[in-house]
Amino acid sequence: MSIEELARENVRRLTPYQSARRLGGNGDVWLNANEYPTAVQFELSQQTLNRYPECQPKAVIENYARYAGVKTEQVLVSRGADEGIELLIRAFCEPGKDAVMYCQPTYGMYSVSAETFGVACRNVQALEDWQLDLQGIADNLDGVKVVFVCSPNNPTGQIINPQDIRTLLELTRGKALVVADEAYIEFCPQATLAGWLEEYPHLVVLRTLSKAFALAGLRCGFTLANKEVIDLLLKVIAPYPLSTPVADIAAQALAPLGINAMRERVAQILEERQYLVTALKDIACVEQVFDSETNYILVRFTASSAVFKSLWDQGIILRDQNKQPSLSGCLRITIGTRAESQRVIDALKAEKV
Repeated sequence: MSIEELARENVRRLTPYQSARRLGGNGDVWLNANEYPTAVQFELSQQTLNRYPECQPKAVIENYARYAGVKTEQVLVSRGADEGIELLIRAFCEPGKDAVMYCQPTYGMYSVSAETFGVACRNVQALEDWQLDLQGIADNLDGVKVVFVCSPNNPTGQIINPQDIRTLLELTRGKALVVADEAYIEFCPQATLAGWLEEYPHLVVLRTLSKAFALAGLRCGFTLANKEVIDLLLKVIAPYPLSTPVADIAAQALAPLGINAMRERVAQILEERQYLVTALKDIACVEQVFDSETNYILVRFTASSAVFKSLWDQGIILRDQNKQPSLSGCLRITIGTRAESQRVIDALKAEKV
């Protein structure tokens, strides 16, 4: 029996998530992973690297609970929000029996994580405006244990209608968890559902330090939920999910000075987003610029594949969304520095339509 044959059948069939780094490229303008464009500086204050870290570092949990406006018992920290997705599936879904649900076009790790654990996936295609198809969801809920809703949605950039999420929470009460992925919520904090946890015991909110906190390389995310959910996740999480340096930097980033710095970065990104949107609307190869509440914009182009390759060859790396349902002709552009925005604008203006 070959090594390949020894592997689980579902893993042999699995197509891995194509992250920005896996897709590669040789660019000098990286606008394909929704990262903050410049590095923030931290100095380590903890040097006890000979000791194992806490499973849930006290300072990190307390600082994040204060920032998010929830109780410490409602916070779990993990290796990015991606680990939170995996923990929820592992804790709540029986392989070969239960299913997760999501509404494409959306973030690809929900399906990859479920498939890795042998859990079925149900996609209820979003409506034309990329809002939830509530009737389609209601018709397909049997056997679903976890419903993932990304808001603001990646890659489309819009907030999911909160009234629709309330309806979804009523549809799933006593049947399934509803997981609101708020990776980009710092760019539209008024839309958070964290304040709904007391009202809905089956609501879970995912957060990250990768976007507005400019710490994608740290790999630090959070799951906000009621204590009953958090206690179950603590049963399946690794014993030491955060290294000592990660916990040290995360605690600093979530202190008052760190949060103020994050909000200044958000203001700068929102200003830069408006600059880029305004310029793109006057470029011949651009068909449509979609509204965004995030640090990226989705743009539909004439001959998008040619545009993508042309910019790639010039060292400007964007994210191709053509294969996502309903996103034919679309590229996603992360908001970078003013100089990076100008590189994109100049390159697109030079494209022959």
